[in-house]
Amino acid sequence: MADARSAAGAVPVPAGLVPSPVPDLPTSLLTVAAVARPDDTSVRVVLLTGDGDQTDLDGSPVESGLLDTLGATGKAGQVHALPDGRLLLGVGDGSDVALRRAGASLSGALRSRAERGADEPGSAELLQAALAASELPEAGLSALVIGLVLGSYQFRVSHKARSAPGRVELVTTDPAAVGARIEAASAKAWATAVARDLANTPSDVKTPTWLVRTAERLANEIPGLSTTTWSVEQLTEQGFGGLLAVGGGSTRPPAFLRVDWAPGDTTDSRHLVLIGKGITFDTGGISIKPAAGMHLMRTDMAGGAAVIGAILAIARLGVPMRVTALVPAAENHVSGSAYRPGDIVRHYDGTTTEVTNTDAEGRMVLADAIGYAVAELEPDLIVDAATLTGAMKVALGMRTGGLLASDDDLADALLAASARTGEQLWRMPLLDHVAEEVPSEIADLRQAPPGPGGIGAALFLREFTRGVPWAHLDIAGPARCEKAYDEVAVGATGFAARTLVELALGYAGS
Repeated sequence: MADARSAAGAVPVPAGLVPSPVPDLPTSLLTVAAVARPDDTSVRVVLLTGDGDQTDLDGSPVESGLLDTLGATGKAGQVHALPDGRLLLGVGDGSDVALRRAGASLSGALRSRAERGADEPGSAELLQAALAASELPEAGLSALVIGLVLGSYQFRVSHKARSAPGRVELVTTDPAAVGARIEAASAKAWATAVARDLANTPSDVKTPTWLVRTAERLANEIPGLSTTTWSVEQLTEQGFGGLLAVGGGSTRPPAFLRVDWAPGDTTDSRHLVLIGKGITFDTGGISIKPAAGMHLMRTDMAGGAAVIGAILAIARLGVPMRVTALVPAAENHVSGSAYRPGDIVRHYDGTTTEVTNTDAEGRMVLADAIGYAVAELEPDLIVDAATLTGAMKVALGMRTGGLLASDDDLADALLAASARTGEQLWRMPLLDHVAEEVPSEIADLRQAPPGPGGIGAALFLREFTRGVPWAHLDIAGPARCEKAYDEVAVGATGFAARTLVELALGYAGS
């Protein structure tokens, strides 16, 4: 047997098949540093607001005539090369949104210059830039850093070498304080990038086993995190019926991941449990999907990816609150052993579900994970994230996630966290008349009740929470992107990772 990868989490492939040349994870990202003086080789960057105000390092503002010639209006994200070798960066109104966009544009401009000059001596210098950070507020500084870091993100499986991500220096009179803020913002951006990496990885490599082992490897590199994984035999012994049913149609067995962060220096006794859908590829099963969009189903574990990225960053930031991440992972395939519409499945907590649509597989694996959390972890709060329903894409489009919650305080905390990160959520109702459709005539619950699909799916999941404060993030729309915008890259977006980190930070008062 040949190994698909030599790294931890390698998955056997039949002899004679060529493994996918997926790059090592996590992807290298641009570095942001706080300095008192810029490096002599750094490209100087002049900041231009929409009102025409300039901030430059060398006391040489750009003349208004040149601004007119360039068509530089200060619009956020505009980048112009100046005749003296400097770059002019538009930062708009200086809002967080504008600064994230500006940071991402600067990263892209640096990369483009480096690629154009790749064969020229000293071209590496073009990857390094310096700009003044003295006038940026704390939130704005974090937004700029997130834009800079995520603007450098690239995931490409190619024989061509990937360009170096580069470095940006923020020049300040207080490098220590600014450096601490940069480190925190970079950790949040890294969480998003890790989530993108996991979701972008092609499914010929990304089996359930690969996903949990890769997450395990990343967690083992961060002090204070511990991991537990379940084999298919253990899942069978312990009764994870939903996960086993969904994964039963694939030759690649399902798996279950638990990652624990339990800081010893906290007086906060609350326990936050994050749960992410980990469907590493989704054909729809017997209720098969149309062929046209099926290639995108490698990102159907974007919720699980966001949860993994989030808990890694929570540990990096040392958030003083106990957090556990759970990721039920499976491939939903078509075969003679696939589960069927009409089957009755018994979940971890003993609840039985009548299957009505095998393409509604995400809620089946989440039900097991929620049931496990309630029974074994004594959670105070549960948040799950999943690319769960096409209905939510219809309702909210491709840039906004749906939020459904049993607890108003938790919902408010999530909305506040999403506002701080720029990951937009919209709260949807849990309707009583739809809840009446969830019970089944031949089992405890009906997997896909009639009515609004996104709301019905959430109400099905609520049945497993046993009254624990719970929120569900349906990220089917914003988890993927077909056209880059702001700091969001084409492909997997990593949506919700930063929001979950901000949620933990907010609860812990950090």
